[in-house]
Amino acid sequence: MSRRNADKHSPAHAGVHCRVAVGQAHAHLFDITLTVAAAARRQTFALPVWIPGSYLVREFSQHLQQLTATSEGRPVALRQLDKHRWQADNEAGASLSLSYRIYAFDASVRTAFLDGTRGFFNSTSTCLRVIGQEDRPHTLEVARGTAPAGWRVATGLEADPGLGVDADGWGTYRAADYDELVDCPVELGNFWSGEFEACGVPHRFVVSGAGAWFDGQRLLDDTRRICETQIRFWHGDQPPPFQRYVFMLHASADGYGGLEHRNSTALICQRADLPRQDDKPRALKATDGYTTLLGLISHEYFHTWNVKRLRPAEFARYDYDQENHTELLWFFEGFTSYYDDLFLRRAGLIDDNTWLQLQAKNINQLRQTPGRLVQTVAQASFDAWVKYYRVGENTPNATVSYYGKGALVALCLDLTLRQRGSSLDDAMRTLWARTEGGPMREADVRRVLKQLAGRHLDAELDAWVHSTAELPVESLLQATGVKVQDEPVALAQQLGLRVSETGGAVQVKTVMRGSAAEAAGLAAGDEWLGIELAPARRGQAAEAWRIAKLDEVAWLRGKRSGVTALVSRDRRLLRCPLEWPPAQQAVKLSVQDAAAVARWLAG
Repeated sequence: MSRRNADKHSPAHAGVHCRVAVGQAHAHLFDITLTVAAAARRQTFALPVWIPGSYLVREFSQHLQQLTATSEGRPVALRQLDKHRWQADNEAGASLSLSYRIYAFDASVRTAFLDGTRGFFNSTSTCLRVIGQEDRPHTLEVARGTAPAGWRVATGLEADPGLGVDADGWGTYRAADYDELVDCPVELGNFWSGEFEACGVPHRFVVSGAGAWFDGQRLLDDTRRICETQIRFWHGDQPPPFQRYVFMLHASADGYGGLEHRNSTALICQRADLPRQDDKPRALKATDGYTTLLGLISHEYFHTWNVKRLRPAEFARYDYDQENHTELLWFFEGFTSYYDDLFLRRAGLIDDNTWLQLQAKNINQLRQTPGRLVQTVAQASFDAWVKYYRVGENTPNATVSYYGKGALVALCLDLTLRQRGSSLDDAMRTLWARTEGGPMREADVRRVLKQLAGRHLDAELDAWVHSTAELPVESLLQATGVKVQDEPVALAQQLGLRVSETGGAVQVKTVMRGSAAEAAGLAAGDEWLGIELAPARRGQAAEAWRIAKLDEVAWLRGKRSGVTALVSRDRRLLRCPLEWPPAQQAVKLSVQDAAAVARWLAG
């Protein structure tokens, strides 16, 4: 390449260049160098306090250390302004370089991780924002440093055309601005990699942590079916709004989660949920771990449209310095949760009854959440920053999930629209066209629903989204050919408890509001040791029995009016008289009118 082209595509030409190198893997340290071609006088830098898609202030700056600055080869003084901002004492127009390290030992999809087996980072955790230059071109150099032999790189960023990357992906990538830089995570390691095309668009799938038994081809084939179904849902025969896509999946002993990005996603699953080469062909069940993994893949891919492009007006431009509130997560997360498993059905990966079983699980989870009568799903959206991600023993009593209830709001709207000759599918595509795949408000949703239904659906939205009224899920399902039945629930749910049962101990995690367990005086943190039975008849002695599982008590229902729970709290032994509550039931769904259900689920 000529000297002129080299200058054109140099890091300095990019405006801002961030070099992330594998430093000390066993110490979990990335070495970072940030270079600004022409800094402002007393240039300010900031590290984001949160990552879009995960609504909690996570204080990424806690992992930044050994920050120094130089300008034109000379040391420059730095002053820390607050928890995540620094200011350099430099001259205007001069180049400025910052060097620092990032401690990376969070294996989630939200931050950064590095050890001797793999590396991963979001640039919100590693790359300082140059205040005032966020809209300038950025480059990201991913450097081998001390990376073990055989490590490769995967990211949704495009390689810089001038500096480029090698065959393993090490090298320099470009971003139009800071927003694009931090919206493309990077996976490092000796991962499995496969490729496919969906509607003509190249897709790459990388998997770390899998065993030799992993069936990568099945994962590729099933994911391709999901992607093609979603692209056609949104665009028909037209191309999607991205030119390539990367799935980055880490398989661990015990993990689950995902985070969406504009042309990629970071995923975590349990290793046991991966498909195996020795699996015998059979229909997927609602309880299969692989079904859960495919639902996660579908969910994050649908976010490519619903939240990354069609997004709340409050997210038109992210503010990385503080919370970004919106009341619309019931739409962006809830509706995505409705469609994720629905696209498994439309892609032919599950059948109608399996899909209905997944909906029944969601309905029952909402039923067993007293917080649904306390908090609206719009309030839950706004309060995500202080409630959803800060789970405690009282969470089910005070909050409702904008994922779960939002998905059921979507189901209710879909069935209501179908009664009037339209569908939620039409509403989603109309919203996309109306906003040109950009920011939207709830008023846009209301206008589109009125257009498609032929009348206002404001009363329904007010009741389902802005009040704590129960959703008419069961009646709408029955009118659409679904058989709704009741079935017994486990004893813990009848008593209003969430417990863990390990090592022969029953540990109380949550006591539900208004439950029999609450009336008896049980509390979160109690260890339920045993039961005491009053004498069945005069002259008979009381009995006390040790229990290792709660179901060991179930046989007494119907035989005794109640029992006394013997619990340990703060090493004190307490007696909690427990009366049996009225029998409670869970919802069971199945196909009654096969043709009607098939028409609905097929779209």
